Amino acid sequence: MASTNKIINKPLRTIPGTYGLPFFGPIKDRHDYFYHQGRDTFFLSKIQKYNSTVIRTNMPPGPFISSDPRVIALLDAVSFPILFDNSKVEKRNVLDGTFMPSTSFTGGYRVCAYLDTHEPAHAALKSFFISTIASRKQLFLPLFRNVVAECFTQIENNLSSKTATANLNDAVSSASFNFMFRLFCNNKDPAETNLGSEGPKLFDTWLLFQLAPLATLGLPKIFNYIEDFLIRTVPFPAFLAKSSYKKLYEAFSANAGKLLEEAEKAGIERSEAIHNIIFTAGFNAYGGLKNQFPTLMKWVGLGGEKLHKEIAAEVRSVVKEEGGITINGVERMSLVKSIVYEAMRIEPVVPYQYAKAREDIIVNSHDDSFQIKKGEMLFGYQPFATKDSRIFEKAEEFVARRFVGEEGERLLKYVVWSNGPETEQPGPENKQCPGKNLVILLCRVFLVEFFLRYDTFEFTYKDIVLGPNVTITSLTKASSTF
Repeated sequence: MASTNKIINKPLRTIPGTYGLPFFGPIKDRHDYFYHQGRDTFFLSKIQKYNSTVIRTNMPPGPFISSDPRVIALLDAVSFPILFDNSKVEKRNVLDGTFMPSTSFTGGYRVCAYLDTHEPAHAALKSFFISTIASRKQLFLPLFRNVVAECFTQIENNLSSKTATANLNDAVSSASFNFMFRLFCNNKDPAETNLGSEGPKLFDTWLLFQLAPLATLGLPKIFNYIEDFLIRTVPFPAFLAKSSYKKLYEAFSANAGKLLEEAEKAGIERSEAIHNIIFTAGFNAYGGLKNQFPTLMKWVGLGGEKLHKEIAAEVRSVVKEEGGITINGVERMSLVKSIVYEAMRIEPVVPYQYAKAREDIIVNSHDDSFQIKKGEMLFGYQPFATKDSRIFEKAEEFVARRFVGEEGERLLKYVVWSNGPETEQPGPENKQCPGKNLVILLCRVFLVEFFLRYDTFEFTYKDIVLGPNVTITSLTKASSTF
């Protein structure tokens, strides 16, 4: 029997919890999760009921989309890392949990994100994306700075309009799409392709029909069961997104020629490469960044003017010493670095991870150990792992300097937004995000660019399906130069 760590003296406990009656149990859990309790209370109530952070439960979407909604939920920082041990868990077709959208959404291919690390195609595709990102590192700063400048101009123009407000999500959606398209398509402006300005909308449509069963629209309670029936009875067919995906396919096929040549040299067929590139650019990169930047700015905004002054002081001092924005300079900004990690800790953009046990294993929590049988589905709710009060002091609070210094850096192994610990690196042998380091860099540079331009800002936000919807209500231009 394999164990998840070296601690072997914890009492072996039967995993508590129940799946309920077939069909009715999953439906009840689904309604509690989306409508009656909400996801945090759903898990917290079970932790309190069973006095355990490892429990049995059902996860959405349930019947009839998911053939088996039963999972073992891992709800603390000790049990959670088993999800990253690819010698003990399998990641085949579990990206979205207990169901998988039709491969018709991706040209008939099981793209890299759905492959297990033991499948031969995984190493080739993952290595290709790691190599692709590494070979374009000289483009990161100039390309991102250009799209961010356009983003801030759009925000300022909106603030000057009659509404006197600016939706941050809209602005960063365009910036995120433009950056990823240009990065993969030889710096081609998507506006000069068949996409025009529709790129973000096309990706949003394509993503919507795949992920709708995992979300709720936040409608008034009277419509809850209607919504549940409409989006979780049968999966949406891929033809609903066919025209959107066709435009994306044509755009990447016509403009990612250099990248496709690199893929063919790596032994990947051109058609398979295109569909994997679209998925990585849209589902992983665009889908992640468009939600990560608003989440980051929400927590920075809640930090208040005092924190804004501290960030601005650090940013402007380092940029002055470096003679401009450099990767080395950004690396020196300890407060900026800590804030990005803290935002990813307190509100991870992708809160779920799934895996199936490859073999019979023992999983440890803080207090107990649990036997898990081969083939059982494991589910990790990341916000409970990264806000584990037995690991982090003031775990529910945003602490801007949490990761500053040696003590702070020791906590980075518990920051796992990238489908792996922050202290580890993506490779063909794991499922960690190939763009992990790029995402961290872009978030830091976003803050740097923002606080070079502005001293502080005011905002409002509303938590929606995939993170906060942030509205900027005022910007105070920088009062000092560097």
